[in-house]
Amino acid sequence: MKLANLLAQYLYTNKRLDLPGIGTFLLDPSINLDNEKTKHSALSESISFKSNSSLHDAPELVKYISEKSGKMRVLAESDLESHLQIVQQFLNINKPFSFEGIGTLVMIKQGEFAFTPGNINPRIKDDPERDKQVLTKKDNVDAKYQAFLATPAVKTPWKKPVIALLILAGIGLAIWGGYTISTNKASEEIVTDSNNNESTVVVPDSTANKLTGDTINQATVQPLNYKYVLEITKGSKALKRFKQLQDSKLANVVQLETKDSVQYKLFVLLPTSRDTTRIIDSLTAFLGKKVYIEHQN
Repeated sequence: MKLANLLAQYLYTNKRLDLPGIGTFLLDPSINLDNEKTKHSALSESISFKSNSSLHDAPELVKYISEKSGKMRVLAESDLESHLQIVQQFLNINKPFSFEGIGTLVMIKQGEFAFTPGNINPRIKDDPERDKQVLTKKDNVDAKYQAFLATPAVKTPWKKPVIALLILAGIGLAIWGGYTISTNKASEEIVTDSNNNESTVVVPDSTANKLTGDTINQATVQPLNYKYVLEITKGSKALKRFKQLQDSKLANVVQLETKDSVQYKLFVLLPTSRDTTRIIDSLTAFLGKKVYIEHQN
């Protein structure tokens, strides 16, 4: 038996039909479909409807469909949900939906529906041999609604955006991780170079004077350094930038100088023995600006 007929049959038997998200159909309790006079009369006014979009489930109806169709309860519930989704689609686009043997609904505003009673069809109740037939997809709604079944099933709209967002987040994390590793490596190299530079200062041996007795003019040997210019800028901007670099891993090596109190130069001094090309590339990647060498004598 078609699901539409099972809904009418349930209403005729129980005098009440609750449809989740839509409302409740009521049949006048005084109506007796076993009475011969009732079978041949149009009792449209005996059916009424109350809008109630807050209805969430109808366990007794699902159980009834399961028993009559011979399907498992889970499948019966799925069939009912699919049928009600189609009903909602029609109502949401202001199209009337007809329930066989019950009547027609049309939406008048969100959550409220106008009901036009139809004629009771006692034959629906009098055909027990069809109750055990397995429900098919085509039997879920009347034939005039079959064209809508050919459209793809409604899928959850949030899945694709969430998947795309996760992919973008993964790419972003990969780029950020690569940049962080590169920045840390560059900073560590610069700090290491600075420490090596400080440790190469030669301290003159004071005992040499005592041993020879001659006055020897000794000069402290200083290694030859390259000045790596990080940025040249003005006034408060230079001071702000200098403070930012002091809070980074360049804190131990960054320096600031000016000749005219207008232009300020941010730089670091590193030994010439190091790989200058690699250091320039590392500093440029760390600062996001082109770094160059200003040679020192």
